[in-house]
Amino acid sequence: MPAFIAPVLPRRTHIAALLASLCLAACGGGGGTETAASETTGTSADTPQGGQSDQSSPAGGGTQAGTDGTQAGTETAQGVNVPTGTTRADAFRLLTQASFGPTEAEVSRTMTLGAAGWVDEQLAKPARAVHLARWNNDDAAAKLKDPKATAGAPSVVSSFYQQALQADDQLRQRAVFALSEIFVVSTYDLASERGQAVASWVDMLGRNAFGNFRTLLQDVAMHPAMGLYLSHLKNKKEDLILGRVPDQNFAREIMQLFTIGLVQLNNDGTPKRDGNGALIDTYGAADIEGLSSVFTGFSWGGPDQLNSRFAGSTQDPQRLVIPMQGYPQYHSVLPKSFLGATVAPQSPADPAASLKMALDTLFAHPNVGPFISRQLIQRLVTSAPSPAYVARVTAVFNNNGLGVRGDMKAVFRAILMDNEARSATLAAGPQYGKVKEPVLRLTAFLRAFGAKSDSGKVLMNLTDDAGLQLAQTPLRSPSVFNFYRPGYIPSGGEAASLGMTLPEMQITDESSVAGYANYMIIAVKAGVGPRGIDNTGPRPDLQPNYTALQPLALDPAGLVDKVNARYFGAPVGSALRTEQINAVTSIFVPALKPDGSNKAWVDKAKANRVWTAVAMPLVTPEFIVQK
Repeated sequence: MPAFIAPVLPRRTHIAALLASLCLAACGGGGGTETAASETTGTSADTPQGGQSDQSSPAGGGTQAGTDGTQAGTETAQGVNVPTGTTRADAFRLLTQASFGPTEAEVSRTMTLGAAGWVDEQLAKPARAVHLARWNNDDAAAKLKDPKATAGAPSVVSSFYQQALQADDQLRQRAVFALSEIFVVSTYDLASERGQAVASWVDMLGRNAFGNFRTLLQDVAMHPAMGLYLSHLKNKKEDLILGRVPDQNFAREIMQLFTIGLVQLNNDGTPKRDGNGALIDTYGAADIEGLSSVFTGFSWGGPDQLNSRFAGSTQDPQRLVIPMQGYPQYHSVLPKSFLGATVAPQSPADPAASLKMALDTLFAHPNVGPFISRQLIQRLVTSAPSPAYVARVTAVFNNNGLGVRGDMKAVFRAILMDNEARSATLAAGPQYGKVKEPVLRLTAFLRAFGAKSDSGKVLMNLTDDAGLQLAQTPLRSPSVFNFYRPGYIPSGGEAASLGMTLPEMQITDESSVAGYANYMIIAVKAGVGPRGIDNTGPRPDLQPNYTALQPLALDPAGLVDKVNARYFGAPVGSALRTEQINAVTSIFVPALKPDGSNKAWVDKAKANRVWTAVAMPLVTPEFIVQK
């Protein structure tokens, strides 16, 4: 590891210390603890485990005015404080929370519009179906070279990064990323030609990101990507003679991971308990069995030709991207009971009616608001939100002020405009903030330095390898439980003693810390992605732009300050700045000889100074920990 990464920086907050001790000293990580109380989004088991509720996050309601980063605002009926003005620091924080990384142009625009103005402008931008079109074009190009080739997962990943880096609807793109880590499908299992289904899936999330949760739930349940991933596509009804029972996979996960979780929740996200202090299950084996019968008889969509979809003899050419449809002859007609509701015996079978009752029942469950709200807060703002913050957002989920439940546009606005999101005073608290997941660190770097695509298409490789890359590729989770669990608490240390959820720490260990550092050092110097469309070009496709930095190579302090302005919303502490200046200064730049004979040496030394200045912040707690 280069020398400029070696110094251990002063630890300024508890959460920074937790990561710094791991990232800069590589002395921790590994396993962790999860309980049903903290893991309100479910665990790998179906039966809740014991645990304590999360009471360790910072107190603070939505009624006081923001300080140090916002101006006083007005309070809505839901207790959401809406600032009326925005400083540079607050604009930078907002863009860190709600985009794939601040740019100078967007920071200036946000300061002009105000935080609320920027959020409202973003929420008003229409959805665009771009990922499927990109995949189809990439696939056609691949087949021109080899009829058996396919665009596969790399096209999905490249399309994701193209929108993350270049799209002007940044809030929708961040919302899609957040939703993709709750409603998980993965190119690990849906690779090759089924990458088309995943591309369509991302478009579906984008279409629903600011719509209604009930519609989102419908589209999730009926999308062929989910049908393939959680195996309810071609799920047949019970057969008492053969002893066949319906597949229970999707029935379990739609409750455990997508809607209500494992234990009953209060509106503030804390678990309810019975008279003996025990957690209260949200569902049991009978509920899974009842729902599994609901999800029978659904298979490929398209014109019904001899009802042959289950036999597989006829395939609609759009089968991977159009919603699944019901086939009554394969749908259970027996009574289906779940969560206090019952679908009566059917004659004839009516898959659509069964589905509607099931999804309506799930949508109406009181757990959905706190269950989803807390996870979205974690993905955008802070890993351990206060119960009061969760309760305020849940109130908006339950009623957007106009009597509408599940208005996701209102939910995202409530999350970002809440005082706990906007107050710089609260953000400075020792238990506030989140570890940026590796994908967000990479996009923040690329956007900060205006990375351009040589191909014009934004080409990206898979970056799964923890030892050499990011330990994360978008839409490529190793399981339906995402890259990390929302209730993950690292074992040992301060987080464990506080019962503090730090989800991203689940993929942070000695190997991934070193892999990330090495990957980013190379990225700073050489760029990222394959070398051209055919991977034989002269350099990686995405190239950061350091033009504005190069004239400052002989001015270490000026160079460091210019770099830090791209990474941080406010001046960094003197200790970090001193470390940076010393690291840059330590790189000797010889004087240029009159005849210019050593110009190559001088230029190389200057470039090394720029690369050092750009790379060093990427491995500091100040950058990695979002506050």
